Amino acid sequence: MDVMTDVLVIGSGIAALQASRFLGQHFQVQIITKSSVKMSSSYRAQGGIAAVTSQKDHPNFHIADTLTAGEYHHERRNVEILIENGTEIMRDFLAGGLEIDRQADGSPALGLEGAHSHHRILHAGGDCTGQVLIDYLLEQFTSNIVVNCNEMAYELLLNTDGDCIGVLTKGAKGMKRYLAHHVILATGGAGALYSCTSNFATNTGDGIALAYRVGATISDMEFMQFHPSLLWCEDQAKGLVSEAVRGAGGIFVDEHRHPIMKGIHEQLDLAPRHITAHALFNKRAAGQKTYIDISSIVHFEEKFPTIAQLCSDNNVNLQDGLIPVAPGSHFLMGGVIADDMGRTSIPNLYAIGEVACTGVHGANRLASNSLLEGITFGQRMAQYVIQTGCKQNNFFIADKTYKQIMPSLFTKNQLQQTMMHTLGIVRNPIDMQQLVQQLPSMQTLLHVDLDGLNLPELELYMMHTVATLMAHAAITRTETRGAHIRTDQLQNDKQWVNRWIIFQQGQMKVRNSLYEYHQARGNAQAIL
Repeated sequence: MDVMTDVLVIGSGIAALQASRFLGQHFQVQIITKSSVKMSSSYRAQGGIAAVTSQKDHPNFHIADTLTAGEYHHERRNVEILIENGTEIMRDFLAGGLEIDRQADGSPALGLEGAHSHHRILHAGGDCTGQVLIDYLLEQFTSNIVVNCNEMAYELLLNTDGDCIGVLTKGAKGMKRYLAHHVILATGGAGALYSCTSNFATNTGDGIALAYRVGATISDMEFMQFHPSLLWCEDQAKGLVSEAVRGAGGIFVDEHRHPIMKGIHEQLDLAPRHITAHALFNKRAAGQKTYIDISSIVHFEEKFPTIAQLCSDNNVNLQDGLIPVAPGSHFLMGGVIADDMGRTSIPNLYAIGEVACTGVHGANRLASNSLLEGITFGQRMAQYVIQTGCKQNNFFIADKTYKQIMPSLFTKNQLQQTMMHTLGIVRNPIDMQQLVQQLPSMQTLLHVDLDGLNLPELELYMMHTVATLMAHAAITRTETRGAHIRTDQLQNDKQWVNRWIIFQQGQMKVRNSLYEYHQARGNAQAIL
C-alpha cells in the first residue's frame, strides 16, 4: 500500500506534535508512530519544563547551568537558541492558554531541580506536565494531519539523487510505503536497550538505526543519562520518581535512613544526575537498599498524584515515608546529527527531539531541558520546511543493495542485561572490549536485508545497531565525562575536550567539531 503526502513525521512525542501543528496549517502531514501518541517519553514526563519566566532569573543563568551540567561538551550556539527561543515559545504557550500550576497570587509555581541555579521548572497537573503539554498540542491539530498508530518504520527510502523521500513500515495490516517531500525523524531515544529504564519498551533507538542505515552522520552515542530515582519493586524498575520530589524536599537515604548525598556534593540531593546516580549505584553495589525519604513533604499525594498512584499500584506504602528507588537509563544525549533547523546530512531528512544530536545537552542533559528541546527545535524545523515548500520532483527510489542475512544476535533480554552491566553508569574497558567483539560489526549491520523480517526481528536489529554504535563510542572515549564513569580514567582528559565521535557508513571518526559544512545544495549541512 502506498501513501503519498507532503510531510512525513516518524514519531509522536512532543517534538513531533509541535512540528506537526505548524506544518498542518500548510501541508498534508502523515504521522507514523510505533505504538500510540500516549506511549511516548514526552507523555509520561513528570518533572516539568525548564524556562526562564521569573524576574529573578535570566537566560544567561539557564545557559550557564546547561553548560555546566553537560561539562561543556556542547554546540554553544544551539544551547543559546534552545534557551532563548524556548523561553519565547513557553511564553507564547502561557499566553495561548496552556494551564500550568500556579501560586495563590496567580504567578507560576516554579520548581527547582538538580543542577539548576534558580527556580524555573514549570509544572502542570503536579507531575503530569508531559500529558498536559501533549493534550494541548493535539487540541490544535487540523484535519490535514493523519496519525497512523502501531506501525514500525524500518527502512528509509532515498531517491536516485540521494534525497530522502519516504519510509517503509510494517504493522498489523502488513507493509506500507510512504512517500513525501520531507521526512522527519522524531522517534525518541534508546533507553529500552537497558534492563532498568524509565523508558517505554518501544524506545529502542529505531530512528538512529534508520538514519545510520542510509548514511546519515551519528554522534555522542557514548552519552546515556542515568536517572537516579526509578521506582524499584520486586527487582524491577516500575516507573520514574521525578526529580521534582527532591526539589520539594525529598532526600536520598539508605535502609537505615542515613542521607546518602551528605559530604558527596555541595548541592546534595539536587546535584547533577550523574553524581546522584553514581552515589546510589555505589550504595547498591555494596548491598544496601536505597530510598527517597518523603517524610518532610506535606500533602505528597496532592503534589505528585502520578507518582502516588504509581506507588499504590506497586504496593508501596507512602505512610512509611520511603520510596524505594534505583538508577536506570533515562535519556540519550547522542543521536542523528542535526543543525538548528533539524537538517541532517541526508537532504530532506530531518531529526528533532531526543533522536537528534544538536549539541544542546552536552555530556549530560540538564533536568527538564528535554521538553524545551522538543518544542523549540520542532517549531524551528517546521518553520524552515514551511519556508522551503514542497519542491521534490524525483520520486524514483534508488536500488537497494542489501543482500546479507541477519547475523547472530543476543536475545532482547540478553542484550538489555549486557548493556546495563557493560555500558551502565560505571564502565571498564575489558568488559566494553568484550561487548564490541560480541556485537555485529558496523559494516555487517549496514547490509542486512530487512524485508523478510517480522516485527520482533526488526526491533532486535534496530537495538543491536544502536548498541554497536554506543559500544564503539564508549570504548573510544577513554575518559570519564558527564553521564558515565570509566574505571580506568576517573577524571576528564583534556585531550578529549571538544572532541566528537562521529559514525557514518560503517566508519568511525573523531573530530574537533560536531559539524562540518558544505554548500553543494545551497545550505549548510552536517557531514563527515
